Amino acid sequence: MVYISHLLKDEDMLRLTQEYDCGIESIEFSVADNLDNLPQNIYSYRRRLEKMECEKLTIHGPFLDLNPMSYDSLALENTFIRYEQAYQAAKALGAKKIVYHTCYIPRVYLLIKWADRVADFYKKFLENKEGIEVLMENVQDPEIAPILQVAKKVDHPDFGLCLDIGHANCYSKSSVMKWTANLAPYVRHVHVHDNDGTADKHLGIGMGNIPVKEVLEQIIRGNPKATMTIECSQTQHVEDSIKWLKQNGFM
Repeated sequence: MVYISHLLKDEDMLRLTQEYDCGIESIEFSVADNLDNLPQNIYSYRRRLEKMECEKLTIHGPFLDLNPMSYDSLALENTFIRYEQAYQAAKALGAKKIVYHTCYIPRVYLLIKWADRVADFYKKFLENKEGIEVLMENVQDPEIAPILQVAKKVDHPDFGLCLDIGHANCYSKSSVMKWTANLAPYVRHVHVHDNDGTADKHLGIGMGNIPVKEVLEQIIRGNPKATMTIECSQTQHVEDSIKWLKQNGFM
């Protein structure tokens, strides 16, 4: 299953999702202002989905100013509240998955006990929850091992990883193929976009140096049920990427 990140205008999303039978990954509830007015914005976004004639939905959760490993009890509580609000939006809208960032910032946070604290956060967060996959996404993370440790420590059927191949390519010294080889069994969703390794450019497939075909083949070998989202900000880049996925047998 392929989704398109809702970085485009609604009319472009309607055309692309209908023409190529794709779902939508909403970014609506990654914004704190929309979480502050949650019932209203759930209603509003439901109406937009109806106009876009799309029922296949994934939600991107909030990430700014949040930290699931924080030693500050109030910061941790706020993270929990925001994650919970986005989860409730996903539940109300019938989303199958929700993606949260690791929120790790190099040279600001230490990795000592990081995996333990993040795993403890998700164990608590997932208590009495079922039916929506909760996925942790790498962003500025330079190392693979801490994320792998969290994936192993959180023993819940709905928990897994979202591998962002663009982030891995530009924020880590380890190759994207190494990220894939280590994490593939735990990857349930992939954010697909391209760059040349110097910046997080969110280009269409083939416009950078990521070996996308090899990466996706390895992920599917590790988890045949893994889904993906095309996460490009330009309509043409999205459409070109969809065509590439179709031509290479990933749709």
